[in-house]
Amino acid sequence: MMCIPGLFLFYGGLVRSKNVLSIAAQCLALTAMGVLMWWGFGYSLVFGKSYAGSLIGHIFGGGEHFGFAGLGFTPDAAYAPGISSGTFALFQAMFAAITPALIIGAVAERMKFSAVMLFSFLWTILVYYPIAHAVWGATGHFSGIANAEAAFKAADFAGGIVVHMTSGWSALLLCILVGPRAGFGKRPMPPHSMVLCVIGTGLLWAGWYGFNAGSALAADGIALQAFMTTTLGAATATLAWAVVEKLHRGKISVLGLCSGAIAGLATVTNAAGFVSGSSAVLIGLLAGTISYWACSVLKPKFGYDDALDTFGVHGVGGTIGALATALLMNAQVNPTGGALISKGLLKGQLTAMLLCIVVSLVMTWIIAKIIAATIGLRASEEGEAQGLDISDHGEEGYNHN
Repeated sequence: MMCIPGLFLFYGGLVRSKNVLSIAAQCLALTAMGVLMWWGFGYSLVFGKSYAGSLIGHIFGGGEHFGFAGLGFTPDAAYAPGISSGTFALFQAMFAAITPALIIGAVAERMKFSAVMLFSFLWTILVYYPIAHAVWGATGHFSGIANAEAAFKAADFAGGIVVHMTSGWSALLLCILVGPRAGFGKRPMPPHSMVLCVIGTGLLWAGWYGFNAGSALAADGIALQAFMTTTLGAATATLAWAVVEKLHRGKISVLGLCSGAIAGLATVTNAAGFVSGSSAVLIGLLAGTISYWACSVLKPKFGYDDALDTFGVHGVGGTIGALATALLMNAQVNPTGGALISKGLLKGQLTAMLLCIVVSLVMTWIIAKIIAATIGLRASEEGEAQGLDISDHGEEGYNHN
């Protein structure tokens, strides 16, 4: 639901028609690759425990679950005592698969398919797995729920830091390194189908309940709270974006409504199971206004070509949401919150956020430079002009005959 077809339709509708299949191919292929990586070694490197105490254990969890070894019907008490370890592993595969796919929005229409796949493979190993382990892993440095001995506590209910900050900040640097689309800023590049984008928005909104409410890992009151806060945050951000756009540009665009909804969903993700409904409305208000500013004011001011606003929505939204979680944590909503607050949550949250940004930017730069020096990052000038559908895949999204 989230990546195929949700993200494809959302991103695919926003690009020009000559590139719609390139988005489809990337979403499909990245989902498949992400799942296989997760089965082969990803789950173990994030949620394993056997490397604890070793040098490599500061980055990864362990190797005991390679190929999903040892997972099955028995719960893992450190993560989800109410469901089987196999169910938990499959649920987490969703996060691992979609996170690198979010990045493609920033470099859409000019980064070639082979470079996208190689970048995503290396980025998942060097950015997503270490950050997910640090925040969620039983032996992670910031794992406020799973690791009682963590020196700093951080709270990330469903991926504000792990998913949206990693992808968003990486997307910002990657789009700068790849460079702008040919003709960017000189000729209009409007979305080819806002209808597809609206359908994608609806599918993402529905699928987001899997992310957020599902992260309660039980059909309980916290799941209900996450469902509610997700709904309120997204609804508020949708209208907040629309109001600000009306004041700034004089009209409310359908693109703005869609962007506001996704910004609200991304921003409330971190806090979903930790805050009250009123706090979710506040988070949605911040998401709709600040993300609009990032996309409509900050991006034009600095001139970077974040084609589909991955940084403005996910990077900015994820950062706002992570900070808001530490400030608005409600122990009455989620008893875990009290323990996190008592352990100095704000300091731990800020430290985890800073680490996330540094790792995302440094590793993105290294990976991009390696790919640029080997297979290259961009499509050729001719291929970009022709469209990535033809140059990368030899197909067209629409029959123009």
